[in-house]
Amino acid sequence: MFVNQTESTLFIQSLKNAGITIHNEREVIERLAESREWHYAFSTLVKQGKRIGIWFAASAKIRSGQLKKLFAQFHFSNGAEAAFEASLQG
Repeated sequence: MFVNQTESTLFIQSLKNAGITIHNEREVIERLAESREWHYAFSTLVKQGKRIGIWFAASAKIRSGQLKKLFAQFHFSNGAEAAFEASLQG
């Protein structure tokens, strides 16, 4: 489980480095750390997180290609990046 926690935390940090703002970041990190399948947990938070005060926003500098590469690097399923990008505020 420690490996998943580290990987999910690296993913969150990579999103931030790519220009994504995460509202209620601590809650996101905790929920991913508690999950057995953090990829699924993240995708669920993207789709339903607003109900519990979690959302993601793009800065002006974010690029779609950058997100695609990041999601591929962390082995997300097909469509996860597109769903994430569609959910971005900003």
